[in-house]
Amino acid sequence: MVFSSLLFLYAFLPACLLCYMAAGKLQTKNYVLLAFSLFFYAWGEPFWVILMILTGLFIYWAGLNINRYRGRPQSRFYLILAVIGALSSLAVFKYLGFAVDNLNLITGLHIPVPSFSLPIGISFYTFQTLTYAIDLYRGDTKVQKSAANFLLYEALFPQLIAGPIVRYADVAEQIDNRTVTYTGLARGISRFLVGLGKKVLIANYAGQLVTRTLGAGLEKLSVGEAWMGLLAFALQIYFDFSGYSDMAIGLGRMFGFEFKENFNYPYISNSITEF
Repeated sequence: MVFSSLLFLYAFLPACLLCYMAAGKLQTKNYVLLAFSLFFYAWGEPFWVILMILTGLFIYWAGLNINRYRGRPQSRFYLILAVIGALSSLAVFKYLGFAVDNLNLITGLHIPVPSFSLPIGISFYTFQTLTYAIDLYRGDTKVQKSAANFLLYEALFPQLIAGPIVRYADVAEQIDNRTVTYTGLARGISRFLVGLGKKVLIANYAGQLVTRTLGAGLEKLSVGEAWMGLLAFALQIYFDFSGYSDMAIGLGRMFGFEFKENFNYPYISNSITEF
């Protein structure tokens, strides 16, 4: 399910907003938002949603121990355990097949190359949960004692699939204490619609132009057509990322979250580092 799909716009989002507004206390709202976020992820990954939940619970448990043994060697041990555990899962899914394939090539062995689908958003939620463990160890944030609230931070659907990656320290207070106002809801809807326009009206059409030009093969294009395809590709990439960022930030505001801006005119960067 993507933000620009009719299913999301006319079914999922209205149902989520209605249930969220109908919930009473903030903790109840958090439970509602967590349930919808897990459903949102399970729609695309009905099996690997279990991996996301287990990853979150593992980092949550490690965080409790990092805080418990603060100032002692055991605290660093649990930090290392959290980093190794989270990155091991990422390495298995993204690089195990590549490693086995190259091992066979170098040694002449015939080890079966594992083949499985890459869980959606695994890089996003892995690094997001790791920011919590690292910031907690450094003393930059407080421990989260509620497993449900920590899973909400990991699985929050506005930024789960395409980012932005949100540091726990930036939203820790908002998870436990935030309010939803009509002004914030209106600002969120407005920002979401801007992003939706960028995605549907510009990025998608630019993508079609790229397919008709560059997709046809460079040897068949004139110089003008090639340049048109390159410019269309630049527009497609820019407005796709920018649009999804706007939609994520807008969705967050609808539920009382203020995500940091993360897309600051990359095409006029003064250096590669700034880009």
